[in-house]
Amino acid sequence: MLHETMSSMLTLPLPVIEKIIRPMVVYVALIVLLRIFGKRELAQLNPFDLVVVLSLSNAVQNAIIGNDNSLIGGLIGAATLLTMNYLVVRYVFRHRRLDQLLEGSPTVLIEHGKVRKAALAKELMSLPELTIVAHRQGFASLDEVERCVLEPGGTFHMVGNAKARGAHEAHILARLDQILAELQRLGKPGPLGAV
Repeated sequence: MLHETMSSMLTLPLPVIEKIIRPMVVYVALIVLLRIFGKRELAQLNPFDLVVVLSLSNAVQNAIIGNDNSLIGGLIGAATLLTMNYLVVRYVFRHRRLDQLLEGSPTVLIEHGKVRKAALAKELMSLPELTIVAHRQGFASLDEVERCVLEPGGTFHMVGNAKARGAHEAHILARLDQILAELQRLGKPGPLGAV
């Protein structure tokens, strides 16, 4: 019984070369598809995007390993994906133009405090979703944001306007004053003197 279990775990029903080529093809296809469908898929996951990402991994599983449930087959597929990613990242790092082509360019969503609705539409992003991003970055509303850029990797870079920066600085200074007062209180000797 143990011998049969070990045998089924280690026996490859498909040729090794096929086990290597399948993950490579899927890797390239996913890179192209993510490039086509945009930065939004990488930026934030709403419930719909989460379903897509989870389903995507399940959908490509058989394409990667074929009709194979062996341990060795899965490890070959995983090793191929990791190797392919390592080689692509190194190659793209050395070739900046290819990197720009694959990753795309940043999208300015807010410029001079004004929301660029065409840019939001291009990224299939709603105003409430952008507001949530602003909240996550510490802004009370979009009125406090001077500039917002959605980077190719899916991160948001937000810069506050002068009013927001002034309020933020005032908040930091108030907290520093509280900390300083607390440190001074802790540093003063008690009623019976320092211990």
